[in-house]
Amino acid sequence: MSNSMSRREIREYAFKLVFEYSFRSDEEQKELIELYRQSNPVEKEEDWKEIMSKFDGVVEKVPEIDEILNRLSRGWKTTRMNKADLSVLRVAVYEILFDEDVPDSVAINEAVEITKLYSGEESSSFVNGLLASVVREKAE
Repeated sequence: MSNSMSRREIREYAFKLVFEYSFRSDEEQKELIELYRQSNPVEKEEDWKEIMSKFDGVVEKVPEIDEILNRLSRGWKTTRMNKADLSVLRVAVYEILFDEDVPDSVAINEAVEITKLYSGEESSSFVNGLLASVVREKAE
């Protein structure tokens, strides 16, 4: 019996799905999920359910999340952002504002780590600063 995935692995899977989603229309979403699942097997069904729960939550809140990002990111509208950065930001903002199981500091730290892996050092400070603004605004 294998162990469940870590929260980081689940977050990273959700990030990859959100990234793929950013290139597709809503009609293609079901196909995207099937293809992703075939090429990235997840052993435990409860892990897959957690990944999908996070992905569905992010996708449902994209209009709201993007409105917040557009307001707080001075000079960088979501339409101009690198898709990897935008996907990381969408997952992290979802966690900060709508997922009470994830502490804000963990959401930010994980987002920065994923950004370093998939986007780069410069992007990680952009992501860190923008998420800090989201947390500040949430606290007001």
